[in-house]
Amino acid sequence: MNRFDPLREMDRIMTELRSAPTGATAMPMDLYRAGDRFVAQVDLPGVDPASIDIDVEDRTLTLRAERREQTDVEQWLSHERPAGTFARQLTLGYGVALDRIEADYSDGVLTLTFPVAEEARPRKISVSHGGQHSLDGQTVESEHATA
Repeated sequence: MNRFDPLREMDRIMTELRSAPTGATAMPMDLYRAGDRFVAQVDLPGVDPASIDIDVEDRTLTLRAERREQTDVEQWLSHERPAGTFARQLTLGYGVALDRIEADYSDGVLTLTFPVAEEARPRKISVSHGGQHSLDGQTVESEHATA
């Protein structure tokens, strides 16, 4: 005889809700900067590489991928890996060169490389003083310098 325990049932439902796949949990990601590029590594184990779709529009990168449901199973004993289509969006800043983004899928990990845009790279600015400025390491007298 099974007895209905409302507290146990509520605990079971809450556990299922916490473990339900969302875009972020189904696609865990590491994001870091390495020199003059940003790198995102997204875990996509079991995803068909042909199903990976990456679009950039208005500085928003949208990533979609599909893991197909396994249908040849007679009886599930445990079924924790999510299946279906997953999507994740990243808002890209103005410091990213959108036309040079690269993607590589290897060993279940999608690696996206975002080069830093030229205008966002740090650079040195020389400071002139007393009508003189430096040009390739040599001091040059300005035409407007006064004696």
